[in-house]
Amino acid sequence: MEYSQILLSAALGLGLSACCGLRVFVPLLAAGLAARYQWLPVADSFLWLGSWAAISCFAIAAVVEILAFKIPYLDHLLDTIAAPASVIAGTIISASAFVELDPASKWTLALIIGGGSAGLMQTSTMLLRGASTATTGGVANPVVATVESSAAIGGSILALLLPLVTALLAVLFCLWILMKFRNHRTKKKLKSKNPHT
Repeated sequence: MEYSQILLSAALGLGLSACCGLRVFVPLLAAGLAARYQWLPVADSFLWLGSWAAISCFAIAAVVEILAFKIPYLDHLLDTIAAPASVIAGTIISASAFVELDPASKWTLALIIGGGSAGLMQTSTMLLRGASTATTGGVANPVVATVESSAAIGGSILALLLPLVTALLAVLFCLWILMKFRNHRTKKKLKSKNPHT
């Protein structure tokens, strides 16, 4: 497998996986449809992604997930399910994109790239929703959910059309989240050392 193909597969997997951190089933639906119409080459062991049965399940699950996240407080309950599910979905999507890699390399890269980006994105959405609940009593949560769902749909489409651009945006967003988290921890430590400031 050429390095350019590995890079393209990694970018595609990263972009779709990051979207799994926003909504688990939207990127799976996008990948399934793209595989069905041969827009997305997938490894032989992942041809099931493009089956009508899988696409139907992903479509129903995506609609239910999008609607359920609009209900305040239920969205927090769903986060407990979505957190591990997004990592699994991100890993599966990434693994499917590595068409010609051996299984050990494929699953290692998929877990790091796909699972990692999905998990980080999911964590950031949980923190955002928690802040929304704390500051607005959950009133703004449906707005946050709409933005997340729109980003998952748009990001999934963009990942299929421009995988390198989407991967770059996902990496930049993840770095921004990590910097915010680090700054928050630093401020918290300083505040605990100097409680009167």
